Amino acid sequence: MAITTMTSKGQVTIPKEIRDRLKLKPGDKISMSLLPDGRVIMRAKKGSILDLYGSLHRPGRKPLTLEQMKR
Repeated sequence: MAITTMTSKGQVTIPKEIRDRLKLKPGDKISMSLLPDGRVIMRAKKGSILDLYGSLHRPGRKPLTLEQMKR
């Protein structure tokens, strides 16, 4: 178990063993969920499906029709 201390500004440092295990880097997003029993779940947000939008686009290439995709 890792223990950390909250500063007067409400900031905490994530212990190195947890940063390493989650492969966290500066700028990474972290989501926290509060459970009814008072526990907190912390998850590293490594990206979204929306981050992929447009990644397959090639300028000048015409879009495929549904029939072409089915083939």
